[in-house]
Amino acid sequence: MNDSGFDLNAPHAPTWLTARRAVWLFALLAALIVALLAMRLMQARAAKGALANKTGIPTVSVTEVGVSAMPTTVNIIGTIGARYDTPIGVEGDGGRVAAIYVEAGDHVKRGQVLARLDVSVLEPQVANLQAALELARAEADLAAAEYRRAVAVGASGALSAEETERRRSNSVTAAAKVKVAAAQLAEAQARLARAEVRAPADGLILTRSVEVGQTASPGGGALFRLAEGEEVELRGQVAEQDLPLLQVGQPVTVRLTGTSQAYPGRVRLLGAVIDPQTRLGLVRVSLAPDANLRPGAFARAEVTVSNADRIVLPQTAVLSDEKGSYVLIVNSQNKVERRAVHVSGIVANGVTVADGLNGKEHVVATAGAFLQEGEVVSPVVKTAGSS
Repeated sequence: MNDSGFDLNAPHAPTWLTARRAVWLFALLAALIVALLAMRLMQARAAKGALANKTGIPTVSVTEVGVSAMPTTVNIIGTIGARYDTPIGVEGDGGRVAAIYVEAGDHVKRGQVLARLDVSVLEPQVANLQAALELARAEADLAAAEYRRAVAVGASGALSAEETERRRSNSVTAAAKVKVAAAQLAEAQARLARAEVRAPADGLILTRSVEVGQTASPGGGALFRLAEGEEVELRGQVAEQDLPLLQVGQPVTVRLTGTSQAYPGRVRLLGAVIDPQTRLGLVRVSLAPDANLRPGAFARAEVTVSNADRIVLPQTAVLSDEKGSYVLIVNSQNKVERRAVHVSGIVANGVTVADGLNGKEHVVATAGAFLQEGEVVSPVVKTAGSS
């Protein structure tokens, strides 16, 4: 206790602002601030909505279209095949296959033996006919010698005219028998030669459908298929309206399904008729030989037939209904107009328009289906190709 009567060691009197009351006060102030901000935001939105209701003009994105050179292509779909696909079978009498000398994928030369039939019967026949021919020749030589002697002594009267004539007849008959034996031998030798199946031309063996021991006959299926000259081609079809755009000799880019490698070729043949059921025409494209171009492979080809100026629009800009394809444009009064167009194709960045636009209009790029013809809009211009 000091001189004034107060005890300095006594505790201070408690104040009204405790820690708990301070927390509650801070939370109340924060709630008031949030409520004030929410009220301001609601007022701003209400004002914006009132302004929108007052003007009623939607904002739309339009694109400035331009004319650019675009290639016109024709697509061909088909399969790879040998240009000259030759089936090879059995000639002659047929028989059991005794040996096979080639496999699918082998390169062969003209006249090369591909397979051989059993010749156990033909070879003895040929040997027998060869002996018969030698016998006939010996008899013919003997008959000719006797006739010459008869002619030599006939002048002296040693032989009668009848005997001389008989010997002449025997000589002629023996010579004829030689010709018959030679013909029979040639026939047998031809049958023996046909027992060997040979390649009719240089080329590539595509398939082998025969096994050793199998019985082959002329009326049966082909034993081998040969690609003569190893030439390949694309046998494809195109739409009826695209066929007049193609010409023989046009360059073609061919791609196999599932690969990106391009194989150059040229149009070799155009079909003379259109299939009445599919409305497709035949096209054949010659290709350079390549190990990857296997007959039967599915392929697609493109032919650039022309480079013309075309208008390219985003796909979202082109609409369609029962009247056909159309776009919506914004005129100089910012009003929406409908313009009929003719879509000529699809490219990587949109669709090409053949007619209906001159390339100077502002075309509604998106959300055109929500607009009405004659409606006033606020256009926002973006260049073609921008996002």
